[in-house]
Amino acid sequence: MIPPGSARRNVELKARDVDPARTLRRCQELAADDQGVLRQRDSYFGARDGRLKLREQEPGPSYLIHYRREDEAAARPSEYALVEIADPLALGRLLASALGIDCIVEKERRLFLWEQNVRIHLDRVEGLGTFVEIEAVAQPASNLERERDQVERLRALLGIEPSQLVPTGYSDLLRGRKPVEAPAPS
Repeated sequence: MIPPGSARRNVELKARDVDPARTLRRCQELAADDQGVLRQRDSYFGARDGRLKLREQEPGPSYLIHYRREDEAAARPSEYALVEIADPLALGRLLASALGIDCIVEKERRLFLWEQNVRIHLDRVEGLGTFVEIEAVAQPASNLERERDQVERLRALLGIEPSQLVPTGYSDLLRGRKPVEAPAPS
């Protein structure tokens, strides 16, 4: 369970991006604020409840993220908590030793911000292909109606068809392809 008081919420949607150039063009036409490209490595660890990942990214800080969400091909709420990590290598080794690594997801992400609280991720995921994610971050008192509306409006504006929607995360899509070994101790 995510500790009360530390939980954040959003409404999110993930879809296969069948035409990345068109999606990029539409983000630019919507005057979404281009934040540039991030290279991210997400290491997923065994968790009793929800998902637990260590995100290392360039540029930017690393985070330990715990989240819960239902798997469905639709806009869905997610509850999460994150902590910035100063030494991701040491923490990654410790978590791998204690919990085991379930999966590693490596991706290149182009990040756009829209309507102040909506994040658009144009992702190229190693071993999977191209995707678009929409995340509308909610204020603590929100009933999530505004965020659901934002995600659905943006889905339509980006031309994302229901057949493109993906019900699970990248780790679920990748899991089972090849075993992942813990980093070697130094």
